Order: sequence, then structure tokens, then C-alpha cells
Amino acid sequence: MMKQWFFGAGLLVLLVAVEVEADGFVKTRGVQLVLNGSPYYAHGFNAYWLMYMASDPSQRTKVSSTFQEASNNGLNIARTWAFSDGGYKPLQYSPGSYNEQMFQGLDFVIAEAGKYGIKLVLSLVDNYENFGGKKQYVEWARNEGGQSIFSEDDFFTNSVVKGYYKNHIKTVLTRRNSITGVAYKDDPTIMAWELMNEIRCKSDQSGNTVQGWISEMASYLKSIDGNHLLEAGLEGFYGQSKSDSNPNFQVGTDFIANNQIPAIDFATVHAYPDQWLSSSSYEDQMSFLGKWLNEHIQDAQNTLHKPILVGEFGVSTKSFGSNLEPRERFYNTVYSAIYSSASGGGAAVGGLFWQLLAQGMDSFRDGYEVVLDENPSMAALISQESQKLNRIRKMYARLRNIEKWNKAREIRSSQWHGGSDARN
Repeated sequence: MMKQWFFGAGLLVLLVAVEVEADGFVKTRGVQLVLNGSPYYAHGFNAYWLMYMASDPSQRTKVSSTFQEASNNGLNIARTWAFSDGGYKPLQYSPGSYNEQMFQGLDFVIAEAGKYGIKLVLSLVDNYENFGGKKQYVEWARNEGGQSIFSEDDFFTNSVVKGYYKNHIKTVLTRRNSITGVAYKDDPTIMAWELMNEIRCKSDQSGNTVQGWISEMASYLKSIDGNHLLEAGLEGFYGQSKSDSNPNFQVGTDFIANNQIPAIDFATVHAYPDQWLSSSSYEDQMSFLGKWLNEHIQDAQNTLHKPILVGEFGVSTKSFGSNLEPRERFYNTVYSAIYSSASGGGAAVGGLFWQLLAQGMDSFRDGYEVVLDENPSMAALISQESQKLNRIRKMYARLRNIEKWNKAREIRSSQWHGGSDARN
């Protein structure tokens, strides 16, 4: 009886240890993300504004309250910008010239996220010109670097531009946080880097230009930082071999080939049928959403053999007024696709909705925003998904620890018998 009790107590200790995970780097194992050996599900949100808001110390409470509210509702990861190139309140004034106040804002975001147990995905440049993006890099190369280039897509091929971007990668990754003292590349609060927000290169529909750029930049980034995961920043548009699966346009990316690059650790897909199929009915958009998600999850599972994260998803409430049901149905569709895959050990590892705001940020509202304490039904829906994913995580963790215990018991048993034989 005494031996059985010790076995039970030991197992209990192992199971309890699973519940209190020390922080570590998120890694991949097959088609899963893992944290400290247990499956990790990225249930989170986008908040592109975090660095901008934190750069003003008087506004930092908005960052803190957002992380706290998110954590209270079971959200464990945020995706945000580690770029702002030229223009108003930039991070990078010009190539290699940085705004220390803005960098200290990003320092605060990372430090505060760690405090609340929130992991981060940090994107390194924008496809669009809102925050400078590839257009700003091309202008810099033309105006300061003496390059005769005029297309935004020269971003992907011009050597001077690529040099500017590589310098930005190195500057961000090697930045030492002024609050924590930890270099970004050594900080486990960051789950992953993203090469570009929504890569597009319409001048080369084959996907070859993007393929070459991702390969080069992914290798460069990994040469500096071997700790963190890396994803490209793709929306999920297929190349010419599967173009029928796209909405009625292509953007010069190839979901399959681009994500097969060895240095890319997991795939991403975005979902905005209200933008992509704006002339279609809500029901047709919802039908597309289900097919879009399931096809990408299956391709990640069976072709890429890598995890897949729904990096952005959302539907604007501007068309529905005060009727919240269409948005809740949209979120439930995304969450159901993720849970259906995850519960069977599949490749879907989570989803990040667009976008989470704090109270008092009305100028940031775009129709897609969620303010948790303003919308109890959305908060409950988001929290419920967290609980479901947590149950899967705990189940896998317990199974894994039972396996470890059984192995340890076999080893102890063989050692005991070996010692017994020696005494005889």
C-alpha cells in the first residue's frame, strides 16, 4: 500500500507541475507549438498600436489595462508592429537612424506583456504605406541611396533596400530592453518574428520574387536569433497551381511554396471575406470562410507538416449596426475550425482576432475592434474558446507526464531488480 501511495503522490506532483509552467521559448514539435514540452495554443489578438501608445508614458496605462483585460479573458498572445518607418512619430527616422523614445515604447510593451504572461508576435515591416512600409524603403534607396528605382516591389530585389531591411532586423533583434535588460533575441516573451505584415508582390504573380526574398531574409534573421520562431506574414493566398482556391485575385505569393522554406517555422493565414468578397452576401462570405480555413489547415497538416496560425481574422460591424450575431457567428466559425483541428492533435494552433482596443481609443476604431469590457457576449465567447483550448493542452500534458512517469518507474524497477540480483 505504501508503495502505491508514493506512486500516486509522485504522479500528483508531476501533474501539478504542468499547471505552473515556468516561462520559456515556444518551439515546434511536428505540427504543434510547444512550451516547456507541453502543447501551446496561441489564443490571442492583434493590437498594432501598442508601441505607438507606449511611447508616450502618460498613455502606458492603456497598454497595461489591455494586457490585464486580455489575460483575464484567457488571451495569451498579441501580435503587434516592431516597425514605423518615416513619417509621424516613427521608430526609424531614416535608414539606420532610430527614435529612442519609440524604442522605449516597444521595450515597455515587451516588459509589460511578460508581466501578464502574454507572448508576442512582432512584425518587422509593412506591406502597406500607412507606417512607411516597403514604399518608404524604396524612397529611401532612391533619395538617399542613389538608386534608380520606382516600384514598391523593388523592395524585394534591390540590394540597397535589402541592406536597409537587414539592418532593421539586426537592430531590433539585438536591442537590449531598457526596462528588463534582456536583448530581444534572448527574450522568451516574444514567441515569433514576422518578416512582413501581409506580403504582397503584384508585379510577379508567379511567387518567385517573394520566394527568393523570404528565403534570404529568413536565413539572415536565423543567423542572428536561433531562439525564436519565424513566420513570413502571409495572408494565405495560393500560387498559380491552386489559384482557384483564392478569392478572385492573386497577390504574388504562394502559400505552399513560401511556407516550405526550411527557416519558416509555421504558416499563417488571414481571413477577411467581407473585404475580399465585398459584393457577395454574408452567407456566401461565411461559406468561403469555412472552406478557406479548412483548406489551409489541411495543407499545413498534410503538405507543409507545420503548424498554422490564423494570424488575423475579423468582420466589420459597420454593416450590421448594433446586431452582434453576425460577428459572433464569424468568430465561432474561426474558433470551431481551430478547435476541431487542435483537439485531434492537428496543425491549427490558434487564432488572433483583429483588433483589441482599450477604453478611450475611439480614434482607433475601424469597425473590427473589440473592447472587452464594452461587450460581455464577445468577452464570454473569447473566454470560452480559451477554456476549450486549455482543456486540450492539459490533456496532452497529463498524457505526456504519465508517459514520463511510467518510463521513470520502469528505470527504477530495472535498477532495483539489478541491485537485487547483484546482492543475490
